[in-house]
Amino acid sequence: MASPPPTLPVRVPLITEPVGILGSLKAARRNVLSIIPDIATRQPMVSGRTGKRWHMVMDPGALRRVLLENEANYPKSIVTKNLLRPAIGESMFIAEGAEWRWQRRAAAPVFSHRNVMNLAPIMTAAAERSAERIAGAGNRAVDMAEDMVRTTFDVIADVTFSGDGSFDSDGVHQAIDAYISEAGKISLFDILGLPDWVPRPGRMVSAGAMRDMKRVADDAVEARRKRGPEGVPDLLDLLLEGEDPETKRRMNTAELRDNLLTFIVAGHETTALTLAWSLYLCAFDARVQDKAREELRRVCGDGPVTGADVANLPYIRMIADEALRLYPPAAMVSRSALADDTLCGRKISRGDTVIVPIYALHRHHQLWDAPDAFRPERFETRKDLQRYAYLPFGDGPRICIGASFALQEAVIILGTLLNRFRFTPVTGKAPEPVMILTLRPEGGVWLQAEPL
Repeated sequence: MASPPPTLPVRVPLITEPVGILGSLKAARRNVLSIIPDIATRQPMVSGRTGKRWHMVMDPGALRRVLLENEANYPKSIVTKNLLRPAIGESMFIAEGAEWRWQRRAAAPVFSHRNVMNLAPIMTAAAERSAERIAGAGNRAVDMAEDMVRTTFDVIADVTFSGDGSFDSDGVHQAIDAYISEAGKISLFDILGLPDWVPRPGRMVSAGAMRDMKRVADDAVEARRKRGPEGVPDLLDLLLEGEDPETKRRMNTAELRDNLLTFIVAGHETTALTLAWSLYLCAFDARVQDKAREELRRVCGDGPVTGADVANLPYIRMIADEALRLYPPAAMVSRSALADDTLCGRKISRGDTVIVPIYALHRHHQLWDAPDAFRPERFETRKDLQRYAYLPFGDGPRICIGASFALQEAVIILGTLLNRFRFTPVTGKAPEPVMILTLRPEGGVWLQAEPL
């Protein structure tokens, strides 16, 4: 990967020459984002054909139509569903239409402000444990990407199953990682749209681990159903109580399990990535760290960062927002057109793939000033941001249900660490942004952490 100018954080080199289907497949298996043409950061829409017709959409007005106004015409693509169904079944992330709507209505109260705030002490405790591990490393560099995965998994395991011992969180973690690393690589079968029952060689490697994980999760759900809640309700308690207000339908064990696994998959790695990239960026820019620390000392002093502090830490939130802009965990999503439509004055035919390259959208030269630069202050006046130009959690009716949970967790953990340490980069250890299912810092985020 070519080195970026020293004034800019690392970025993905986008293609400047057309590549064929085999070239696209080879590139996508290494880094999905490498198939984005550089022109996508300057044009409202780019179309082409790689096996089937596709359109990359970066125009906010057209994105509003895809994600909101004509959302029913653009369900998640077959590729997306084929990749994720073995891990998370027919959860609300994959379900469409009426099946999605009732699940979403039943689960929405789980992520109310009150419930999310009730879980904040778990986030603070995990952040404090992370700080202790980092301090224990002494003068050795720490891979903050690895530690943030551990920290956020601690959170999701505790808020999902209250750490009651009925659920093998380490086993789940290993099974999910194995599935993502082996099965997440895009196969030619997926690009060609072959049905899910056609075996994918790479995906078969982890099938046994996924079956075992689901059986363990089913047992944990049934045990909780019999035992009932104890203390502050966790996500499983809240989902067990959940009911669609329109149909009065409740989730059965398989539906509960698939949605819990969705929250675990989506709710720990994406937040870990946000934190890892945030810390990389803070180490990249000492000025930002100093400004963040001033805010933290004013609000929290030397004490822990709590849920009650989050609303009073706007600059910490801006750092996380800017990290989500530069390195969105879900950096590319795709939809399939069910019927003909028009976007940006261009015909979309039934069966076309509509790609939202969020990575390119967030670095678009017509939508952002100095798009490749790290500037948290650009989020100071949120009303000035163009709607549908910033989509770290998606938008429309399918906006991420756990966005408030993730942001609260990110502010608490990031604030805790910046209040305890001064981070500096390790020479020659810059991470490489690589996306398979999520945009990960390949090589890790190696930082020196100086206690304050």
